[in-house]
Amino acid sequence: MLDKSTIATEYQQIQNQICQSLQTLDGVATFEEENWVRTGGGGGCTRVIQNGNLIEKGGVNFSAVHGKLPEAIKKSFNTQNEDFFATGISIVLHPHNPWVPIIHMNIRYFEMKNGEQDLRWFGGGIDVTPHYVINEDASNFHKHLQMVCNVHQQTFYNKFKAWADDYFYIKHRHETRGIGGIFYDRITPENTDLSWDQIFEFSKAIGNSFIPIYQNLVKQTRNLPFNTEQKQWQYQRRSRYAEFNLVYDSGTKFGLETDGRIESILMSMPPMASWVYNYQAEENSDEEQTLRLLKKGIDWVGV
Repeated sequence: MLDKSTIATEYQQIQNQICQSLQTLDGVATFEEENWVRTGGGGGCTRVIQNGNLIEKGGVNFSAVHGKLPEAIKKSFNTQNEDFFATGISIVLHPHNPWVPIIHMNIRYFEMKNGEQDLRWFGGGIDVTPHYVINEDASNFHKHLQMVCNVHQQTFYNKFKAWADDYFYIKHRHETRGIGGIFYDRITPENTDLSWDQIFEFSKAIGNSFIPIYQNLVKQTRNLPFNTEQKQWQYQRRSRYAEFNLVYDSGTKFGLETDGRIESILMSMPPMASWVYNYQAEENSDEEQTLRLLKKGIDWVGV
């Protein structure tokens, strides 16, 4: 029987592997680690990397928390039950070079008491937010995700890709946060035709795909030259990333409403961003081309 302690232990092992690989990939910076305890129960391990050769700021966070659900969360879950457990890994990397994309990954497990039964599910996903969309890189990224999904369930990629398009959408800007990826939530044996063990294997496969995906994304772009104007565009795109996380992101809201550790929750914020009033990209520029591609429904596998 798959239990929560096994899930948390294996998630933490994935965190260790990712951090070791990222330090090697960056080549300069190392992670600063902080273990923390949540007042209501449980805790986690926050690891932050800054001012490296590749990564300007990034975090690879693990948590395993438990306790009583706040009223706001109980209302959103439509339950009167209070006891919960949640564990997961959350990653955000902000690069120095504007040609390297922002990348985010999250895998998570949640359960709560429902009378004599437990309600439980897995969630997660991985998505990329380029400052400049490079079609070949976007296509290779989505092909890799499709390959990982197909190993576990043939329907997953198309379903979760569409879910990501809808989820990572900045409604007040009428644009997607980036080129999407996959996103899924509350998946169980009942809605996937997989066992709990198989769903957990899928969750781990997403976690283990992070490093090869990121290695491919940075292989060519990390050494591309850039100028001051391109750096300012990076700051402009980072502002949209911050807007999404503060206004729409469910993980940020859950962390804040369950008295999570603020520094860990807001780890996803970029080190510097810019809000230029009424910014207009120059016609036929790389910036305008990127804006044209920030929309739902693009078949990146077929590009």
